[in-house]
Amino acid sequence: MVNLSIVIINYKSLDLIRDCLRSIYRSNPFVSFEIIVVNNDDLNTDNPLLSEFPAIRWIDMQYNAGFARANNEGIRQAGAEVVLILNPDTIIPANALDDTYRQFIASDSSPQISGNYFVPGGLNYLLPLPYTGKFIKALGNLFSVKPPHVPDSDSLVEVDWINGAFLMVKQSAIQRVGLMDEDFFLFAEEAEWCARLKKIGKLCIFGNVKVFHLQGISSNEAFSSAGKGYYNLFDKKGKQIILSNLVRIRKQYGLFWFLFDVCIYSLTIPVFLIGILVSFFLPKSFRMYSFGDWGGFSRNMVYIWSKTPRILLNRPYFYKAL
Repeated sequence: MVNLSIVIINYKSLDLIRDCLRSIYRSNPFVSFEIIVVNNDDLNTDNPLLSEFPAIRWIDMQYNAGFARANNEGIRQAGAEVVLILNPDTIIPANALDDTYRQFIASDSSPQISGNYFVPGGLNYLLPLPYTGKFIKALGNLFSVKPPHVPDSDSLVEVDWINGAFLMVKQSAIQRVGLMDEDFFLFAEEAEWCARLKKIGKLCIFGNVKVFHLQGISSNEAFSSAGKGYYNLFDKKGKQIILSNLVRIRKQYGLFWFLFDVCIYSLTIPVFLIGILVSFFLPKSFRMYSFGDWGGFSRNMVYIWSKTPRILLNRPYFYKAL
């Protein structure tokens, strides 16, 4: 019987997973663990990971099931009471797994490298919007609104939700609140899950434990996208980000806030265009966006409008934008 089940999702990420697994075994953790790799990709040749790491458990989903569904399958087959959801684009330093597991068991909380606070109506999801987001951020600073993200910390901090790149949780908690919502394909699923987990206990980050996350590398490769983080709303990845965020707002905050946020996203289309036109009369350093970016964002919003009636109904549906 192992103490820790580590679940990693593969979608065109074999090289990243190989580096991640090497870092885990190189750290030589004291805690007994198993590694479950859930495969969302098609492999037509011999699996190179199994050749190098024969101890891992490999689960084929037979299709690109996304983050929530694949992790749920890994959780179902996990043999330990404690499950660690781990991104493929992470590097585990020495002692990180042991330190996290020990503090997790001692505190009976859910730790992670970085945590976040809920913002009413999910208004923080408006911050990446071109031009509009900067205006909203300025308003927040004016009224001294608490930042939605936890700054770097070396101590234990209670938070509202935890990034899914490194998320540890007990099976007993999962049994009480349920698995991840399988309506989500990618992005925002951990925030919605944490909202349910927080109803039965505290969620905390352990600031003294550090893990390297190559932010956005695995999803960028899957979507053929550029740029780190979640500020590129102009391509296929951006379409999925907008869709998942709005689905989460509908589920967690209700109809009013969903419609409000859709309106702000929609109003950003003319604001975005005006901003680009004005930037041509300013020095080149002010030209942050192109007409191509505006076109990509506008096309993504047309797609969102096509899904709005379904989101309004709030019934089970697999929101996959690929």
